[in-house]
Amino acid sequence: MPQINLPFFPEDITLINSQVGFQKFNNTVYYFNGSMPIYQHHEDDIRSFRLYTSQLVINGNVTQSEIVRAFGVSPISVKRWVKRYREQGAEGFFL
Repeated sequence: MPQINLPFFPEDITLINSQVGFQKFNNTVYYFNGSMPIYQHHEDDIRSFRLYTSQLVINGNVTQSEIVRAFGVSPISVKRWVKRYREQGAEGFFL
């Protein structure tokens, strides 16, 4: 019997890597680990975007270069966001 490859992603998902993806729907960005949604924010909420992508990097779920490729942001921006998260925590994005 053939084995099924995991994880399964819902349709229309943009993959960040083989484990994490995102989808924009009704002005909201949803992040998925397989078929399970793990976070969401309004597409115009740049602070939440920076916070969450930094958390993904720091937790080892994605690399900085994967964030750069998936979202079209600059490498130095991602480095700054990750540094801010490490130094100030989540609060640093909402001061």
